[in-house]
Amino acid sequence: MDIHKIREDFPILSRKVYGKPLIYLDNAATTQKPRLVIDSLVDEYYSVNANVHRGVHYLSQQATELHEGSRATVREFINARSTNEVIFTRGTTESINLIVSSFGEEFMQEGDEVILSVMEHHSNIVPWQLLAARKGIAIKVIPMNDKGELLLDEYEKLFSEKTKIVSVTQVSNVLGTVNPIKEMIATAHAHGVPFLVDAAQSIPHIKVDVQDLDADFLVFSAHKVYGPTGVGVLYGKEEWLDRMPPYQGGGEMIQHVSFEKTTFNELPFKFEAGTPDYIGTTGLAKALDYVTGIGIENIAAHEHELTAYAMQRMKEIPGLRIFGEAPHKSSVISFLMGDIHHFDMGTLLDRLGIAVRTGHHCAQPLMQRLGIEGTVRASLAIYNTKEEIDALVAGIERVSKMF
Repeated sequence: MDIHKIREDFPILSRKVYGKPLIYLDNAATTQKPRLVIDSLVDEYYSVNANVHRGVHYLSQQATELHEGSRATVREFINARSTNEVIFTRGTTESINLIVSSFGEEFMQEGDEVILSVMEHHSNIVPWQLLAARKGIAIKVIPMNDKGELLLDEYEKLFSEKTKIVSVTQVSNVLGTVNPIKEMIATAHAHGVPFLVDAAQSIPHIKVDVQDLDADFLVFSAHKVYGPTGVGVLYGKEEWLDRMPPYQGGGEMIQHVSFEKTTFNELPFKFEAGTPDYIGTTGLAKALDYVTGIGIENIAAHEHELTAYAMQRMKEIPGLRIFGEAPHKSSVISFLMGDIHHFDMGTLLDRLGIAVRTGHHCAQPLMQRLGIEGTVRASLAIYNTKEEIDALVAGIERVSKMF
């Protein structure tokens, strides 16, 4: 795998910031886009733009074929049984809100419980809190150890006859911990409870197979896997989606409308009110094809090697603390350097052309558990190199001398 050839596919990586070459280490927030993804968006607007479904004219039919072809690409990428189980949304956040709203409406009453983990992103906490305020459900939280591993014995104890669903991230966006999701799903199923997987941080880095996991629901965003912003995916087993009410009403999601009675469309359209981002879905499909072309196993191997190298180099810096040292770890490294505030470190690294993320990373309950306000986070992708890690280490050492 030729990383320098891969880097040439991403035009933005050749630009400079403050006169320094850009070193982009903020991939957990969003990934950069290969030229073929960007070109596909432009090409479709120039040559195929027409609203999808129901159009008798040529352009509409062509646009519909591209859009539904993208759905088939997603189905194949995550190994869903049917395209009926692939719903397009605006992102992971909307996908989770859709499930919380529709599943919560249909299957949860006052006193019922959802199990989350301490390392969830706010988008997998706040929607459940809104449901709790609305319906009086209770939230149970799986704790973790100091390495950043979920305590599975404690997880098992949280189940009761009131437990209606479990919703947990596959990979922590702060710690990089790869949770044993398959095992956790099996535990939930042994209790007769469905499982929602937040795969926003796993889909670009490791093979995700919904049938192998036996996930009931799985959600992710295009922009985290080299695709465009504003497009997400909700996978759901057909037997669950069939029983859930629509999330929003409007065009596309109906079969027949009258003031007396409206009947809803079949899956997946029942959950897709309004005009979809049919240009964005093409971009997502191109991005997934790009990942498949390189090979997700090759990407995982490269990133694993890079993460191990970065951890080793960073541990050589006196006074640097790394948060999240689970043996199964993805390409996210959160750290603090001595008494230097994370914001100051991030700001000064930026002047060296190094893009990292600072703050609580939309995971404030996790920060409370760690006893800190925030971290500096370096997150890696297919196009990052050991030279960039060396530059990051040199940058941290340079900044630390200023304090």
